[in-house]
Amino acid sequence: VAVGVQEVVDRAMRGAAAIVGVADAVSPTGELDGSVRALEVRMIREALDDAGLALADVDGLFCSTSPGWAPTMELAEHLGIAPTWTDTTITGGSSFEIHVEHAAAAIALGLCEVAVIVYAATPRSSFKRGGAGFASRQAGPGLTATAEWELAYGMRMPMGAYALAASRHLAQFGTTSEQLAQIAVDTRRWATMNPRARLQDPITVDDVLASPIQASPLHKLDCCLVTDGAGAVVLTSTERARTLRRPPALVLGTGTCHTHSMISEMPDLTVTGAAVSGPLAFERAGLTPADVDVAQIYDSFTITVLLLLEDLGFCPKGEGGGFVADGVLGPGGALPSNTTGGGLAYTHPGMFGIFLLVEAVRQLRGECGPRQVDGAEVALAHGSGGVLSAMSTVLLGTEATA
Repeated sequence: VAVGVQEVVDRAMRGAAAIVGVADAVSPTGELDGSVRALEVRMIREALDDAGLALADVDGLFCSTSPGWAPTMELAEHLGIAPTWTDTTITGGSSFEIHVEHAAAAIALGLCEVAVIVYAATPRSSFKRGGAGFASRQAGPGLTATAEWELAYGMRMPMGAYALAASRHLAQFGTTSEQLAQIAVDTRRWATMNPRARLQDPITVDDVLASPIQASPLHKLDCCLVTDGAGAVVLTSTERARTLRRPPALVLGTGTCHTHSMISEMPDLTVTGAAVSGPLAFERAGLTPADVDVAQIYDSFTITVLLLLEDLGFCPKGEGGGFVADGVLGPGGALPSNTTGGGLAYTHPGMFGIFLLVEAVRQLRGECGPRQVDGAEVALAHGSGGVLSAMSTVLLGTEATA
C-alpha cells in the first residue's frame, strides 16, 4: 500500500511546479557592494522581475541564512509581505535544493502559489573590513561535537574533511591527483567563457598539482573560492508558469538524504547520501543519468564532484577517476558540468547551491551565450551540505520533457 501511495504522490508532483524566475549577483573581483539584507532584497526583486511577477504575489518565503534569529520572519517584515508558507531549513550548501523540493511539494498541494528562495553572503568583503569572513560552521564558536572530537587533533576545516575522503578514494580505488586536477581544469574551461567568473584564466593539470597543498592530497586549485555572492529563485505552479514571462523549468524529480554531521561519523568516506537522493530524484522524474543534458554538481572541492558523479549514477563507484580523465565535464564533453565555472572558479560565498539552480534554469532557457549547451532539455542540480553530509538532487526539464 505504501508503495502505491508513493507512486501516486510522485506522479502528482512530477512537473506540477516550475522555476519561473532566477537572479544572481557575483563579481570578477569577488566582492559585492551592499549589506546582506540589501543583496537579498535586490535578488528577490530581480528574480520576480525575471518571472514577470510582483512582490505582492509572493506567499511562500524560503531563507536560511539571513541576519537575525528568525530569517524568514525578519526578511518578510522588511519586504512588507505576510507569507502563508515559511521555511528556514538549513543543511549548508544543499539548503536551496531542499527548498526547491519543499516549495514544489507545497505548490503541488496548494499550500502556496508563489515561492521565493533567497541567499546572500559577503564573506570576502566582510573579512577585508575586519570581520570574520568565512569559517566552517563545523568549526564555529562554542563547544560543538566537532570542536571536541575532531579539531583537537589538528583537523583543518573544511578542507581537512574532504582530504580524508580524497585520501580514502585514492587508496581504495587507485584514483590519482591528476584525475582530480582534471576536474578543476575542465571547470576553468567553462569559466574562461564567463566574464562574470572570479577566475577566468585557463589552467593545466600541472598548474593544479603545482599549487600549494592545503590538506593532502588536495591542492589550492582543488579547493573552492571564498567570495561574496547572492541569488534567488522563484517557483509557481506549472499552469501559472505558462502565462508568465519566461519559459518554465519544470521540477521533474527531487531527492534528499543526509547521513552524518561530523566527517568522522560518515559511514563510508567514499559514499555520500547522493547514492540515495540521486536514484530517488531519477525515479520520481522517470529519468536516468543518461537523460541529463547538463549537470550542475556542487564543487566545493574536486573530490566532491568525483564522489557525486559516482553516487548519482553517472559512472560506477570507484571509476570516477577514469570517467573524468578525458575532459568529459568540460566544453564539448559528454556530460557538460558546472558551466558557470562552478565554486572552483565562478563564485563561492560559503553555500553554492543557489547558483547551481540559477545556471540550470538559464541553460534550459538557452540564455548562456558562448557556454550554452546545445539542445539542453534536462538539467540536474545537486547540492552538497556540511562535510559531504546532506545531499539533495533536483531534476529540471523544459516543456518538452513534461
